Amino acid sequence: MALVNIHFLNLQSNYLFADIAKKVNAFKVMHPKADVISLGIGDVTQPLCPAVIKAMHKATEELATTEGFHGYGPEQGYPFLREAILKNDFLPRGIHLDIDEVFINDGAKSDTGNIQELLHWDNFIGVTDPIYPVYIDSNVMIGRCGTFRDGRWTNVRYIPCTAENGFVPEIPKNRHMDVIYLCYPNNPTGTVISKQELRKWVNYALKNDALILYDAAYQAYIRDPDIPRSIYEIRGARKCAIEFHSYSKTAGFTGVRCGYTIVPKDLTVSTFEGERISVNHLWNRRQCTKFNGASYISQRAAEAIYTPEGRQQVQTTIDYYMSNARLMLDTLRDLGYEVYGGENAPYLWLRTPNGTTSWQFFEELLYGANVVCTPGVGFGPSGEGYVRLTAFGSHESTKEALARIKDWTHSH
Repeated sequence: MALVNIHFLNLQSNYLFADIAKKVNAFKVMHPKADVISLGIGDVTQPLCPAVIKAMHKATEELATTEGFHGYGPEQGYPFLREAILKNDFLPRGIHLDIDEVFINDGAKSDTGNIQELLHWDNFIGVTDPIYPVYIDSNVMIGRCGTFRDGRWTNVRYIPCTAENGFVPEIPKNRHMDVIYLCYPNNPTGTVISKQELRKWVNYALKNDALILYDAAYQAYIRDPDIPRSIYEIRGARKCAIEFHSYSKTAGFTGVRCGYTIVPKDLTVSTFEGERISVNHLWNRRQCTKFNGASYISQRAAEAIYTPEGRQQVQTTIDYYMSNARLMLDTLRDLGYEVYGGENAPYLWLRTPNGTTSWQFFEELLYGANVVCTPGVGFGPSGEGYVRLTAFGSHESTKEALARIKDWTHSH
């Protein structure tokens, strides 16, 4: 008899964005003439930049020749991309990494979920709350989170990040954590962390032999030069942190699929007997067994964003989205809403008015303005009373959505 992994049965019924799609589709069936604009799910809308398209065409043409054909590539990624990452993303910040510490992936979502396979099932995890659902769900799948009660998992340390504490996570006192998930700029709140605050987490991890899993997928959107773009800007982080990067939002690669993970050689975890094990070695072993690498075409595409023209073109697209964020922030605040984020990230975090629940506000906005947002409670218990908005739409759709929200707000 084939038995199911019972931990999968503990997952909540649907992935957040599947629930949203179901509700939006139901609305469209009842209102077939309605023109729905989504400010919810964070997919990009602008086309790939010319430098990337050129590189992809060239790579495709290479594959059509005997001399240029590429079959299986290195599971860790091609050296040309790994070297470009070291030279462009880290050296300018004074961060010196080895090429063997860079692992190319097919997007940060995969690695942020898969990395926990290396860790014993009864490690206690800590998450800033609200947080990206994949972090917790992937731990539920391995049986690490306990049971789900009253909107939270019993074996997860939730670290509230709300307007009341300025969205600054406070290290829990007298509550040990083995693995800590941090995401900055943050999804969903759009807030950032200072070097001073990040240093506290690195110091905690070093003192308590904890592991930080640092998701930097949105670092390209940081405008403030004093905000860290990598946890390795903090002394000692190489001994306690893994960092995840993605080209999905940086360069519009949501459909191309490429990113990378940094696993320093200085990083070790312990056996019950106290033996220190290299995480870099374990991850390399795991990838060689379960991953055949991102495609040659996508890696050449990623390499192209580091060229002078690619860098400029990618920045133009990022500026395009951030101009949406600025307009959204200004407009919504003028309408009297309490809004956070949107200054160093493409996400805005709006507090629902008058004690309205997240899902109730979602329904009211959908039916009243034909605009889709993402209910904050789907990101964790501290997300209740908020919704997430994204700046990834076109200028035209963003302006139209804001006009509708303005009319809807004034009609209340």
